[in-house]
Amino acid sequence: MHNLILTPISVDDLTEKIALKTLEFLEQKKATTNTHNPDELLTREQTCDYLQIDSSTLWHWTNKGKVIAYGIGNRRYYKKAELLECLIPLKK
Repeated sequence: MHNLILTPISVDDLTEKIALKTLEFLEQKKATTNTHNPDELLTREQTCDYLQIDSSTLWHWTNKGKVIAYGIGNRRYYKKAELLECLIPLKK
């Protein structure tokens, strides 16, 4: 059993402590989610977010064979590694 001791704290100090803990949490979360997993499957929405494109652009690219979609039932998935391979260097 833990004893709880309440001490007076100003609103500004409490706000600062909460903000610091929140930033720590977000940095830890960012560090764990930024690990690059090339075998990861992305949904259509995730692929659009990843490539920063509209869903109609993804549809056109898929139909033209620029990107490869994999399906299970009515769902479509894209391999992150293959998306990176589809990127081509532009002329300077």
